[in-house]
Amino acid sequence: MEGGGDRIEEEVTIVNSPADQISHLALDIGGSLIKMVYFSTSREQLIDNTQNNSSRDSNEVSKGSKKRCLINGRLYFIMFETSKINECLDFIASKQLHNRGVHHCGFPASDTNTIKATGGGAFRFADLFKEKLGIILDKVEEMSSLVSGVNFLLKAVPSEAFTYENGKRNYVQIDHNDLYPYLLVNIGSGVSMIKVDGDGKYERVSGTSVGGGTFWGLGKLLTKCKSFDDLLEMSHRGNNRVIDMLVGDIYGGMDYLKIGLSSTTIASSFGKAVSENKELEEYKPEDVARSLLRMISNNIGQIAYLNALRFGLKKIFFGGYFIRGHAYTMDTISVAVDFWSKGEAKAMFLRHEGFLGALGAFMNYEAVEGFPNSVCPIREKTSNPFVGDLNDNGIIECCVQATS
Repeated sequence: MEGGGDRIEEEVTIVNSPADQISHLALDIGGSLIKMVYFSTSREQLIDNTQNNSSRDSNEVSKGSKKRCLINGRLYFIMFETSKINECLDFIASKQLHNRGVHHCGFPASDTNTIKATGGGAFRFADLFKEKLGIILDKVEEMSSLVSGVNFLLKAVPSEAFTYENGKRNYVQIDHNDLYPYLLVNIGSGVSMIKVDGDGKYERVSGTSVGGGTFWGLGKLLTKCKSFDDLLEMSHRGNNRVIDMLVGDIYGGMDYLKIGLSSTTIASSFGKAVSENKELEEYKPEDVARSLLRMISNNIGQIAYLNALRFGLKKIFFGGYFIRGHAYTMDTISVAVDFWSKGEAKAMFLRHEGFLGALGAFMNYEAVEGFPNSVCPIREKTSNPFVGDLNDNGIIECCVQATS
């Protein structure tokens, strides 16, 4: 992923050739960030279910016929800061993402500039989108979008979920027959914890206001950082032991083995600042950022495990743009879950962690247009016509199916 100035984009160069047509944009407009997913087609194939023909001319599609349209293309994932929403609007306008006048295999496209959107900003900025771009935001319920997004990724995308131990990602093979129930911990500006029992079956069981917005907000006040990524980079260079009070600081460098605490366990986040006669300016911003990240990540990991324990859940997935694939964040959450569960549970992370809501909103097009009925990323190179691939720079090569 790259930081593109005001915009953070997972694919820097997007080619709009005559063979690649943009369609079906979806947004998740949060308190801190705007997440965007859109589909770009590259090739179409018509499959006639009533015959053994592998393909037919798209002009032969007639109303009521049982045919499938296999549309090869890409799903793109892009992010903007909500405070700079005009950058997002300019990007949509420059790519004409809202003008979905694309016909697929003879299936008519929508003739309105209506796009799916979720998150609080779908309400807050509805008038702005209509005024600037003539876009009507068709609002999709936020929790439903999150669950739809993560269910799709876990079922359809290979190597989506992974654990993080000893500085290494260990990808997890998901058994689709044993996926539910699980706990989804979505870390956005705040944190929502959702118990998922199946497709469309979920309940928000807990949450905390101490989340990504807390990290960014306090970090901005304490370090004068310029952006979220700037703050994360600071934390990577910092040393939290300069500011955090450890068990060893209290017990003369010794462990407190009777209750299972090592000397390096944090006893009090920012605790050393109480006894030291220092002003904020005397602490390194990097150390402050590290302590802040450790405090928030530990807290989220602990609350997540306690909720999993409360409902007897064995699987805990962490999503949301707070994590950003950041090694120290994942390590801290993993250690917290491991510590409180006494090694019985593991934190699992998602490669497309920040785009669950936007992807879920995108999948909601099925309900209104019959497109897509399914999105099928490639699992492997086989003779299966539903093939696609996922690379590491934020694009899913996929095949979308529409049914006449």
